[in-house]
Amino acid sequence: MTTPPAAPLRVALVNGSFEQPAVTGYEILPDASQTASKRVPGWLTTASDHKIELWHSGFQGVPAADGAQFAELNANEVSTLYQDLPTTPGTKLYWRLYHRGRQGDDTMALDIGAPGSMAEQRRFTDGNTAWGYYTGIYTVPAGQTLTRFAFRSISAAGGNRSMGNFLDGIFFGTAPYVELAKTAIPAGPLEVGDVVTYRITAKNEGGGGAENLIVSDVIPQGTTYLPGSLRIVDGPNAGVKSDAEGDDQAYYDAAANKVVVHLGNGATAADGGTLPSTETLPAGTTVEYRTVIDRAAGGKQISNTATASYENRLGDTPEPLTSTSNEQVTQVKPAADLTMTKAADATTVTVGQTVTYRITVHNAGPNDATGVTVTDQLPDGLTFLSADGTPGSYDPAAGQWTVGDLADGATARLVLRAKATEAGLVSNTATATGNEKDPDTTNNTDTVSVCVERAPSCCDPCASQG
Repeated sequence: MTTPPAAPLRVALVNGSFEQPAVTGYEILPDASQTASKRVPGWLTTASDHKIELWHSGFQGVPAADGAQFAELNANEVSTLYQDLPTTPGTKLYWRLYHRGRQGDDTMALDIGAPGSMAEQRRFTDGNTAWGYYTGIYTVPAGQTLTRFAFRSISAAGGNRSMGNFLDGIFFGTAPYVELAKTAIPAGPLEVGDVVTYRITAKNEGGGGAENLIVSDVIPQGTTYLPGSLRIVDGPNAGVKSDAEGDDQAYYDAAANKVVVHLGNGATAADGGTLPSTETLPAGTTVEYRTVIDRAAGGKQISNTATASYENRLGDTPEPLTSTSNEQVTQVKPAADLTMTKAADATTVTVGQTVTYRITVHNAGPNDATGVTVTDQLPDGLTFLSADGTPGSYDPAAGQWTVGDLADGATARLVLRAKATEAGLVSNTATATGNEKDPDTTNNTDTVSVCVERAPSCCDPCASQG
């Protein structure tokens, strides 16, 4: 069984769009270091009063760039707004932000680095008529396990210390990293003909959202897809999905023998959606489908892995990424398809004559049959004389052949002789069974009827008995 590598240490800002706590108009609130019941999660400030200013979208005619709220860098004094995040040296971190002036052109700097030794990455100057949008990449240097991501006020139009530099839609963190976990229910070992439910859970253990997420899973060899079983169990767009392509977020591709599911927020019939990191969506999203174990899988293992394709859109151009689930293995118990035919040498005899039955038992596989028996109880009107056959022995008292093991493709031929003692229609049935699951029991039984007359051509004692 193979397991994909673990996700790198996730880095993601908290409350990047300043949506918490909710405000009406504007409020100046304590930063995350304070104990007030209403404070701004995630963010810290160098301001001496530890206050951060939040605005609701539309206040004084300024719309939010992302979500319903945004922040003003200066609350009551010129300050730096920042978060400190655990990081792994060598990790590539992506950043993006929206910046806007309040009364005119405002300028701020983005500083990133270890606390106490940050380096300016870039300066942003924007007017008060539109939001500027900016992106970039930062690679964590050797030895830096704590990284500060900070916005520093440089200047604001009008020179008022408590005004200027609106911020919104901020992201700083690692690329998306989708992990797939596949399970089979029940776990097994299972029998031929059993139904297996496969569940695939996708979680984004990265920082940014996984965009255009599409999960596909080739139906395991040795099984057959069960129509109508495809559904999203939980997460965005949960519910039963059609097997047809183009009408919802999932379908069964008969030509490729696979299921395809578009997952995440905003997923459609044409495209995958966005899967947020597990900080936002801890349980991820799960899809399931069902298969029936084929006869050919008897005595074997059925296994496969699911795959996901998605995009990292944190940089300037989309980066295609893939992920593979663990290999799910299910053991299938052996199966043997026994078929039996029974015939009589003569279908009309007289009292005192011998009735000879010939029984053929064949194992159509796919595995060897063990403990094979043939039950053939003689009815009233017949008395046991003898039996032979290879392999096998007949117990008259039990009315049963002990055939033993029968290899895949092998045939056992049995002969049973009995003396006719009473006139009439004599019917008896033979049934073959084995230790293994028999995929088709309809051909395990055969019945033969013999008419026993009192004397040759004297009468028809069987006419009234069918």
